[in-house]
Amino acid sequence: MNPSFDKNTGILQETLAILQTKLGDSLNEIVVEKVVIGIFFTGVKLNNGHGGLCFTPVKTIPEAVCCPSSAKAMPHSGNIAGTPVSIMLKRMFNGNAMTRALGIAVMNALSNTIWKEEGIHGYNIQKDADPLDEYVFPEGGKAVVVGALVPYLRMFKNENRDFGILEKDTATLKPDELARHVPEERANEVLAEADLLIITGTTLINDTLEDLIDLAKPGADIIVVGPTASMLPDAFFSRGVRSIGGVMATDPDRLLDVLGEGGSGYHFFGKSADRVVIARK
Repeated sequence: MNPSFDKNTGILQETLAILQTKLGDSLNEIVVEKVVIGIFFTGVKLNNGHGGLCFTPVKTIPEAVCCPSSAKAMPHSGNIAGTPVSIMLKRMFNGNAMTRALGIAVMNALSNTIWKEEGIHGYNIQKDADPLDEYVFPEGGKAVVVGALVPYLRMFKNENRDFGILEKDTATLKPDELARHVPEERANEVLAEADLLIITGTTLINDTLEDLIDLAKPGADIIVVGPTASMLPDAFFSRGVRSIGGVMATDPDRLLDVLGEGGSGYHFFGKSADRVVIARK
């Protein structure tokens, strides 16, 4: 049975509470050993040897990166290594997108800690997999993709599926994808019609994931994807999410080296991190 949830509480807050309960006093002994804020992803390694990832919200940083206003995006640079995770987790709710991303990376590393040290209970984690690997698309079904998620856009185009795209930055879409772009004023209507809803995990950074889930029609298949959502799934499942397509760090040191050199999933999948599907039993 899935735990109940309070709609006034967000997924991150609920997941954090679960992490605190599971880790208990040991949480006070865990610190950030290393952090890398890469072009595409932000990664952390904890002093317990486990690592985690999050999307880097670079568009939230002012363009004039040398000015004092840009420095506000990362006020603790140079002093993050050695910081207790408890402090990192408190900072993530201060309204700053970059500190939110760092906090989420820490949450993902703590989730990885639980999976590796305590095992997996109540759900399954399948490595080297995608949430749609065995998915049967409903006959005449409609899909909505939230975010410019290239692999899914390509898949749906190749299969000639009926789908729409919710994406604020239309510059990330190809010409043939722009025709499927859903304007903001029609978002609620289109979401309510979707049989399959694929949502980027980066919606955890801007606090829009819960609203998107609430707008889905009853019985819709909801999938959240991306390294950002690679955490304990209880709060997702209790809201009706079918599965999470995430990333599990397997070699944090190597992973952070790749991120520091501007690497993306193509550079670390199967080498220092695995694609995983976290799904209900």
